[in-house]
Amino acid sequence: MGSIFESIMLVCFGLSWPLNVIKAYKARTAKGTSLPFILLIITGYIAGITAKLITGQINYVLIVYLLNLAIVSMNVVVYFRNIALDRKCAA
Repeated sequence: MGSIFESIMLVCFGLSWPLNVIKAYKARTAKGTSLPFILLIITGYIAGITAKLITGQINYVLIVYLLNLAIVSMNVVVYFRNIALDRKCAA
């Protein structure tokens, strides 16, 4: 039962990340984006994945963790793309 609620939490939390990636990509600027915040979220997902592996609770929840980690990681890629665009615009 706990895995179901953990999955619901991860899905609800994770739904915001694709929207954030799209918004940042369309904005074409890194202004207002916090790389340390994104890296903190990534660290949290890695900790959750590690906890699942250490405790041997390898189930569908792990897939949700991995999916969220992949989407949040796309935010890092878009962030550095937008940094490059900001520098190009400033030059």
